[in-house]
Amino acid sequence: MKKILFPTDFSEVANNAFIHALEFAKIVNGELVLLHTFDLPIIDNQFIPDNYYTIFDSLQLAQFDMFKEEIPKLREIAQKRKLEHIKLSHKLMDGDLIFNIKNAVKEENIDFIVMGTSGATGWESFFVGSNTGSVVTTVDVPVLSVPVEAQFTKIETIGFTTRFRDKDKTALRQVIKIAKKTHAIVKCLYVKTSKSDVSDVTINQWKTEFEHEPVKFSVVTSDEVKGTILDFVSHKNIDILAMITHKRNFFSELFDPSLTQKMTNISIVPVLAMHEG
Repeated sequence: MKKILFPTDFSEVANNAFIHALEFAKIVNGELVLLHTFDLPIIDNQFIPDNYYTIFDSLQLAQFDMFKEEIPKLREIAQKRKLEHIKLSHKLMDGDLIFNIKNAVKEENIDFIVMGTSGATGWESFFVGSNTGSVVTTVDVPVLSVPVEAQFTKIETIGFTTRFRDKDKTALRQVIKIAKKTHAIVKCLYVKTSKSDVSDVTINQWKTEFEHEPVKFSVVTSDEVKGTILDFVSHKNIDILAMITHKRNFFSELFDPSLTQKMTNISIVPVLAMHEG
């Protein structure tokens, strides 16, 4: 059974992502580990007041009580979606969110992370300096980022961007496994720029290798890589976009604020950030 880490602050953004996490757990036959982190005040040891530890304990207790109050609300969400059978376990940790996520991934042998994100464009917030963007670059497991605008719909089409490198095949096969469980198809996109060095022979070899899989390949000639990917998501009715995190600055460029106007014309979809094979 796959283990999915779901960091939450119990906000609207997180609760929307929780629905995606539940449905994703159903697809991959997984269980959810809910992680809530909080910061406790740091006080110089020389100036610890007599009642500091009492305050410290009461703050921990308050966080625990809040955690206990929120969990039933999440179980209610699961029941409404008839997914109450999905196993939920809980971790309450104090300290830095990214540090705790990294530790939780190791301690719990996590296979996937699902996180909510918000911002002017959803994706922009995810990839440019957000907690989710930081997580993507510091963990070795796939991270599904869910913009608050993304309402869950049945996954029928998964987009996958590739540059037809051998190392991309591992990620593609993982995406195919997910697609088969939800009877979806995978639409692969390669943006062929004037600097591209991928031969037609390589592309045809890929098509032959995956000809018996639910995969379709699109090659689009354009030097506007960012806009081409966004058009692909819109015009191909992509439900989840899977991308390989081989180049962080590419992600930042792809979703920079200058694309805001273009992105208002398409539905924001979850992004599955995967690591190189």
